Amino acid sequence: MFAVYAESFSPDSPLDGLVLGERPDPVAPDGWTTVEVKAASLNHHDVWSLRGVGLKQEQLPMILGCDAAGLDEDGNEVVVHAVISDPAWTGDETFDPRRSLLSERHQGTLAERVAVPRRNVVPKPASLSFAEAACLPTAWLTAYRMLFTRGGLTAGDTVLVQGAGGGVATACIILARAAGLRVLATSRDEAKRARALEIGAHDVFESGARLPLKVDAVMETVGRATWSHSIRALRPGGTLVTSGTTSGPKLDDAELTRIFFLQLSVVGSTMGTRDELASLVNLLDATGTKPLVGREVPLTEARDGFAAMAGGDVFGKIVFTR
Repeated sequence: MFAVYAESFSPDSPLDGLVLGERPDPVAPDGWTTVEVKAASLNHHDVWSLRGVGLKQEQLPMILGCDAAGLDEDGNEVVVHAVISDPAWTGDETFDPRRSLLSERHQGTLAERVAVPRRNVVPKPASLSFAEAACLPTAWLTAYRMLFTRGGLTAGDTVLVQGAGGGVATACIILARAAGLRVLATSRDEAKRARALEIGAHDVFESGARLPLKVDAVMETVGRATWSHSIRALRPGGTLVTSGTTSGPKLDDAELTRIFFLQLSVVGSTMGTRDELASLVNLLDATGTKPLVGREVPLTEARDGFAAMAGGDVFGKIVFTR
């Protein structure tokens, strides 16, 4: 079958190890099923994999991709949940110390077919296209858990989303607006600030700009470049939810004095559960909210999508279709 895979690692030039070509068809063990992939979306995780983060040399070649929507063995339209937990694990899969994502220990979704545990498929509603549904399992699920499970936000709360443009940030903006939150967003890029307004932000600001009010929560995926601003934007007792560090994890100032004096909460969040993915799908179906597809690219031209993500030329999700 045709697939997009990592053949080697290069920390400085990740696309050097990217190959588009033939790979063996997946074999589904007991308790697993095979999904015919109709659309799969790209994540920063895929570029980091090409840099050698999270993968070992002996695992190569590895088909990349965590997210997919397609047809199960019975022809049902489904969305694939990317978190693979230990078969013996019960409860929240994100707390399983043995968990992994597709494309880490098991071959990924950037292929004609992918094998996944049967419990990892969620019905896709007719209201979502395959391309839209393929946006959900990583970025949109991460945003959903950040806002509502870890952040505990409800209608009427005010949230700041740092770094509008990336998949998680845009998902946070759209989901927060759909849930009745007041949404502020930042970006260094004027065009991305304008797009953030178009997709649901009430107000936008340059990165690091002083805000006219303190917020209940901040959705933080940038890390070092925005951390101090995020802490300073919170009201007393507010919450910072972090799920990524695209600008790096090493802080110039952790703002510990503000954190303890203002009794702030700093909460980590990683991916989401199968049940949260099902809830996210139901929320979108019930409200008519659509994931933001930044661009659709044929799977056979996947290198163009990887180049755009590696270069930071992204607003919304890059989706590969067949």
